[in-house]
Amino acid sequence: MSGAAWSQSAALVAVLLATAPFLGRYMAKVYGGEGKAPGDRVFLPLERVVYRLCRVDPESEQRWTSYAISLLAFSFVSFLSVYALQRLQSVLPLNPVGLPGVDAHVAFNVAVSFMTNTNWQAYGGESTMSHLTQMAGLTVQNFVSAAAGMAVMAALIRGLARRRAATLGNFWVDLTRGAVRVLLPLSFVVAVVLAGLGVIQNFKGHTAVTTLEGATQLIPGGPAASQVAIKQLGSNGGGFFDMNSAHPFENSTALSNFVENWAILLIPFALAFTFGAMVRDKRQGRAVFGIMLTVWAAMSIGAMGLEAAGNPRLDAMGVDQSVAPDQSGGYLEGKEVRFGPAASGLWAASTTGTSNGSVNAMHDSFTPMGGGLAMTHMVFGEVSPGGVGVGLNGLLVMSVLAVFIAGLMVGRSPEYLGKKIQAAEMKLVMLYLLAMPAVLLGFSAASVLTESALASLNNAGPHGLSEILYGYASTANNNGSAFAGLDSGTVWYTTTMGLAMLVGRFFLIIPVLAIAGSMAAKQPAPATSGTLPTHTPLFGGLVVGVVVIVAGLTFLPALALGPIAEQLSL
Repeated sequence: MSGAAWSQSAALVAVLLATAPFLGRYMAKVYGGEGKAPGDRVFLPLERVVYRLCRVDPESEQRWTSYAISLLAFSFVSFLSVYALQRLQSVLPLNPVGLPGVDAHVAFNVAVSFMTNTNWQAYGGESTMSHLTQMAGLTVQNFVSAAAGMAVMAALIRGLARRRAATLGNFWVDLTRGAVRVLLPLSFVVAVVLAGLGVIQNFKGHTAVTTLEGATQLIPGGPAASQVAIKQLGSNGGGFFDMNSAHPFENSTALSNFVENWAILLIPFALAFTFGAMVRDKRQGRAVFGIMLTVWAAMSIGAMGLEAAGNPRLDAMGVDQSVAPDQSGGYLEGKEVRFGPAASGLWAASTTGTSNGSVNAMHDSFTPMGGGLAMTHMVFGEVSPGGVGVGLNGLLVMSVLAVFIAGLMVGRSPEYLGKKIQAAEMKLVMLYLLAMPAVLLGFSAASVLTESALASLNNAGPHGLSEILYGYASTANNNGSAFAGLDSGTVWYTTTMGLAMLVGRFFLIIPVLAIAGSMAAKQPAPATSGTLPTHTPLFGGLVVGVVVIVAGLTFLPALALGPIAEQLSL
């Protein structure tokens, strides 16, 4: 890789190290509920209006079951509202180019996608959705679906930190605080920065222009910067335009690319420090941050190296793949020249490790193992650093599993943060671990055997299998990125991927809340000489090993038939 690529990566890590701890401590005060939180003078009046309109008592707390029911009810209403907006957009305002209502099966898929924080897009943004649908439907869901994931994270941390407690907080309060105090202010700042860097923000329709050849071209407009800001900060990823962040109106320059990549990673990494502050042990937060950073860095270096190295078959034929002195051997198919291969690989590692799903290059055009690494990063459970809230949830579940395995190896009762891990918690952990692979592998296998599903592929052989696997890995993990070679707009894929998104969201969140409720009711035991420290590099290495082994045992056969086989064929 070039020196510029290494410098960009180092600068990104440096900026994250400077900003993530500060934001993490702030969010701990937002969700901590103890004393005054920063910004009370500004935010409390707005929150009180929300509570009054929704008839919420902010002082009352909920058991895990009530918390889960509130989450499900809110998600169901969100689904209905987004579905209705799409179906009725032809008769609603802010539709300057007169787009028709969205087909029922696509509207179902999109409503599920944005409600679950997946933002999988089986449609072209500028040619399908009106400005009203983009703003009142999709952008709103970018905020509240992300805030809902952060609320579950806060409930889990409270469950780990509290002693003999029956409640985990109030879902409606956590949802409101996450949206009002974290996502809205950050999004406003990032949107202004992006607009200043060239990302468009207007209410125009299509502008007709005459090209140098004399042809007429329609240039799309719309409120893109405001949606791009929250799509990155909230681990949403759905693009205003069909080409997502590869489109110059969404991601105009190398500097805007850097800002958006930082925005993707900021909150997920910051939540590690939120965890340390809320459990009153900063060492735990630093350990979680170290695990996240280690896996993300390994995936980033791997993806950047593979894309910068190029295609060995072309090298063997003597084809020069370089386009600039600092991009020797770079593989540029499907990539924007203003970013280059290394920056595209770095973005791919960030977006697949965070359940973000936005792309600044076409992953279908990556080298086989470059795309395979992105797919592997997703099936790790997106814990490095994971989506806002849900990534930390997944890593804490993996930490519980690591503690249990360590206890079995040394013959001691497993404990995490002083609380014993027993059969009830391990059953819930197993439900969490099995739900996503069941739909990913099950629907992939069914697609391989279904003629109409195979007709949606642009490629046969291992690459075609990779397209199917990637599609279900993305939806079942609530990621949203795609291999562009798969036509996912058919009834089969919109329906099955919609179901995969529902399972990947709620069949993981509900066990997490149940674990939180079970742990909250326990009395912590004092640490002894036999207690496994969970803040050390040794424990961090154990957790990384558990993540790799669980994903490897589950998905290695499928990956061997897809990206690995294709890479070996080169």
